[in-house]
Amino acid sequence: MEYGVWDLIRLIGSLGLFLYGMKVMSEGLQKVAGDRMRSILSAMTSNRFLGVFTGILVTALVQSSSATTLMTVSFVNAGLLNLAQSISVIMGANIGTTVTAWIISLLGFKVDISAFAIPLFAAAIPLIFSKRTKWNSWGEFVIGFSLLFLGLQFLKSSMPDLQSNPDALAFLQKYTNMGFMSVLIFLFIGAVMTVVVQSSSATVAITLIMCSKGWIPFEMATAMILGENIGTTITANLAALNANVVAKRTAFSHFLFNILGVTWILCIFFPFTNFVADIVAKSGTDPRLLFSYIGELSNTYSPSDLALITSHSSLANANLQMAQEQLLSMAGSISVGLALFHTFFNVANVLIMVWFVNVYVYICERVIRPRKSQTEERPETHLQFLSSRMLSTSELSLLQVHKEIASYGRRTLDMLEMDKTLIVTKDKEEFEQVFNRIEKFENICDRVEVEIVNYLNKLSDGDLSSETKEEVRIMMRVATEIESLGDTSFNIARTLKKQGLNGCTFSPQLEEQLLQLHDIVMRSAKHMVEVLEISNPTADAVHKAYNIENEIDHKRDFLKAKNMQDLDNHVYPYQESVYYLDVIDEYEHFGDYALNVVQAVVEKKV
Repeated sequence: MEYGVWDLIRLIGSLGLFLYGMKVMSEGLQKVAGDRMRSILSAMTSNRFLGVFTGILVTALVQSSSATTLMTVSFVNAGLLNLAQSISVIMGANIGTTVTAWIISLLGFKVDISAFAIPLFAAAIPLIFSKRTKWNSWGEFVIGFSLLFLGLQFLKSSMPDLQSNPDALAFLQKYTNMGFMSVLIFLFIGAVMTVVVQSSSATVAITLIMCSKGWIPFEMATAMILGENIGTTITANLAALNANVVAKRTAFSHFLFNILGVTWILCIFFPFTNFVADIVAKSGTDPRLLFSYIGELSNTYSPSDLALITSHSSLANANLQMAQEQLLSMAGSISVGLALFHTFFNVANVLIMVWFVNVYVYICERVIRPRKSQTEERPETHLQFLSSRMLSTSELSLLQVHKEIASYGRRTLDMLEMDKTLIVTKDKEEFEQVFNRIEKFENICDRVEVEIVNYLNKLSDGDLSSETKEEVRIMMRVATEIESLGDTSFNIARTLKKQGLNGCTFSPQLEEQLLQLHDIVMRSAKHMVEVLEISNPTADAVHKAYNIENEIDHKRDFLKAKNMQDLDNHVYPYQESVYYLDVIDEYEHFGDYALNVVQAVVEKKV
């Protein structure tokens, strides 16, 4: 074959340009619609049909079923979706991914979109340099769209033609005339290609080009598309290896859904393929004829005439021009036929399988069982809802961060509750147990802060909108403030322990006054957690936090003034007063940090 290393490099480079264009286009759309997509996913209900629609919509925007599935697995890991909801979203993602095939089919093969690429770049430049963030995002989308179709054009030109390699047709005939075995071979090829390229959209594009150039028959191309539906499930399963049990079940459900879908379609493969081809043939040319037509041309015309026929230039020879028009018509029918097959298969599969979501849940729960060691794990020692291995679409990953930070805030609430136990308990053994638990929680808080900030740093490495970058910055600040809450709770515990080691105890009067202050601070902490857990806090939340903080300050001032009077009247020893004032100051600091968290969260939302 007259196909050298340089030609192979051109082919790989063209594929890289196609994938990069898809990435830029996808990120631009995510920035434009990121908030809306977050709202859609956060409002997900148990309605399976709504889940399917959500999967279609998000995949059409993200332009990658792998990304949608990966995102769904990470949301399940974060507790934002349950297994049944995630399965319906994945079903919809399989339909949504067919949008790419139609875009490529209708534009990439019917219109020479590459001729408009440079003008589209020119149109995108003012948008890119606009001061409005949304216009910047639209500019990225236009540039990504242009790069996508430039890459597609280069892919078509880099794919070797049969006129240059006539012996390839004979080579391929060996594998296309084996009946149903040929279908299984090309199905396997499609799956392997998708695993290697990590994009079913890219492998569908490659399949369209290979079939339109006559390298493989229409039936084998449809088999490759079935294989690509299986190959696209590998990404999520790899990402879920480090996730919780429910996330692993979600990834497995995607694999199971596609495997079962491919299995039943293989039982009626040839009738189904012929049904799709007949639909296309009624409105144009039969896509099944191209492969044999290329063979006829190779036997009829010389290599030089074949080169003219497959070119896009106008021809003077009537016979050559007729052959060229017939070839272009068949190539167009091939692209439409494969896109239609891809759509019909996924829609039919969803229409059948959507009624068996509960069966999928049952199978996944039986196949993937939690290990005994997992039930004995101490989840507080690591992040519960975040996994850097499953960081997918940056604009959407903040949903998981919100969930993790709310859990982080609840942990400091537990620590504050334990401080109250240290104040009132008279049992030294109980005091030691609670103190050790607070110390353990404080160490966990330190680690969780680092892990959250590291995750946010990785998130910020992605191409984010300016609003999302600001949100990431605020989330970092919130994580730091919550860590300070943990430090403050531990400082209270240390002060109380130091008091006990020095043989000092609070009088009933001081104990009662500390508990009064504790109750006010506890209200501040609970309000902070409520704000962290709701999706749209209002400015009223800040006013309430300010009111509680003012109440804390007034109580602190009152207790300090009363302490001076009590010392003058020799109500209790001075050493007892020292520990008493230290605890009061730490409680006041806790209130300040809780107010800072509420301010930051509301500043992000309002």
